[in-house]
Amino acid sequence: MEKIHIKFGGYQNQGSIHNQAATYFLQTLEEKLGDQISTELIGNVLNLGKKSGDLPGMVSDGELTCCYISTVRFSEWIPEINILDLPFLIKDRAQIQAAFRGAFGTHLKNQFSVNTPFKLLGVWDNGFRHITNKRHPIRTPKDCEGLSIRTQISDVHVESLKAIGFNPIPVDVKVFVDEIEGPRFDAQDNPLTNSFNFGVHKFHRFFTLTGHFFGGTALICNSAIFDTWSKEIQQVFLEVAELANEYQWQLAHQEDDLILQKLSFEENEIIHLTDAERNLFKLAVKPVFEKYEKIIPASIFQMFQDQK
Repeated sequence: MEKIHIKFGGYQNQGSIHNQAATYFLQTLEEKLGDQISTELIGNVLNLGKKSGDLPGMVSDGELTCCYISTVRFSEWIPEINILDLPFLIKDRAQIQAAFRGAFGTHLKNQFSVNTPFKLLGVWDNGFRHITNKRHPIRTPKDCEGLSIRTQISDVHVESLKAIGFNPIPVDVKVFVDEIEGPRFDAQDNPLTNSFNFGVHKFHRFFTLTGHFFGGTALICNSAIFDTWSKEIQQVFLEVAELANEYQWQLAHQEDDLILQKLSFEENEIIHLTDAERNLFKLAVKPVFEKYEKIIPASIFQMFQDQK
């Protein structure tokens, strides 16, 4: 039997929690399958001149077997996945992890199988997104007026940040990282782990802990390649993916505190919002939330309500 080569792609540096989880995934596969497989991790395709958004295409073309990538990349195939990006919907990690382990996770896996060339192996925790900027402290939507902000290529994100007062510029993270020193972007939103690992803290003094979006990251593999494997290898692959999911969630749970400890309080100002200030942001994005509440089926919302 010919040895299976599993090539895994990502878009972050070696120490990121995603690449730690990817390494765990591949090492555990090797432990369980021995000489039946070989593995390779390309942890950051940005270093190859690629964009993060190239990863799904690299998987569908068979250049990669697996990758991790933001769930926003799949909204055209699976519109209800937009629920993960609705502002202030996700209250805490317990709620979202229960949804991923339960009916919502099962629903997403089925939809990926039907509507995409990918097999969804799990959804990783990319953390709650916060706002950073190089201009001034942000405590209310009024402070956001007139500022350009890099955001993900997502209608929900663009509409929400525009409602807050920003001028959103949706581009791949590679574009932002390449241009971070220039005048194009005043601000950006990202989980703390990304803001630190992409070096944003070196250029943006002000960190406002809004937690306005939850960042979901899809762990996917090429369905056609998966289908060529024996049932035994498929089963092990899925079992190890579940172990990697749990491992990644554990890393994510600890990550925010670790990043805050790494930030320099001389170079960065961490802004914790009061309940009243956070409510101003919630009020600003309420029309966006209500718009998608009418588009996304009530049954999908119920999968999250059940977890509260």
